[in-house]
Amino acid sequence: MTQTMPVIFAGHGSPMNAIEDNEYSRGWRALSASLPRPRGILCVSAHWETRGLGVTAMQSPRTIYDFYGFPDELYARAYPAPGDPALAQEVRRLIKSGDTQLDLSWGLDHGTWSVLCQMYPQADIPVLQLSLDRNRDAAYHYQVGQELAALREQGILILGSGNIVHNLRLIQWNDTAYDWALEFDKQAADWIEAGDHTSLVEYDKAGRAAALAINSAEHYLPLLYVLGAGGKKGQASFSNERVSMGSMSMRCVVIK
Repeated sequence: MTQTMPVIFAGHGSPMNAIEDNEYSRGWRALSASLPRPRGILCVSAHWETRGLGVTAMQSPRTIYDFYGFPDELYARAYPAPGDPALAQEVRRLIKSGDTQLDLSWGLDHGTWSVLCQMYPQADIPVLQLSLDRNRDAAYHYQVGQELAALREQGILILGSGNIVHNLRLIQWNDTAYDWALEFDKQAADWIEAGDHTSLVEYDKAGRAAALAINSAEHYLPLLYVLGAGGKKGQASFSNERVSMGSMSMRCVVIK
């Protein structure tokens, strides 16, 4: 029988984590070693925003270098994981909240491959991406996560990739953390542990710390897919529990 897969939210941070041996990349490698091997991976990345939903459906998704100003070594890194058109059709079938388009042009952006090249460096597990429909509210993203939960019984790892706290306008280029960043990162972790998904979905009601932590929500929304798929009664655990660069939480969440 196929083992029910956990769901994961990864704080991905800088693209350099794809090629560096640091506490975050080591945390991702340790995390993958603790998991059952997935049959496939569906990633919701902060870096693919669309009107309407899309899911990659090509046989061989390209590696997307959606950043600039980094060392040549990073642009030389590829992640040639296969796609899975049949799985894309299953994702489309499961999502009842509107029509999901099969996409043949996107690929794997750095929100996906910078994490997976550390977790599964052989690139031998099929990987799909699901886009973020930015015309929709937070409750919608959570609902789609609930609709995708059935994939867990099919051996599919649902991975959300973003950052719970992510405010590039206030970034500091050193190892520090604003008080409000620490406050919201801790508050979000407490809500996750308590299964209080309503507060996490209604983050816009959570005051000043939340407003600063989620000043543009694309890095937070992937967490809601993971919460929806994981369910309120799932057991949560954390790794990479650190806020760095002032305003970026690297926290990872696993729900079993």
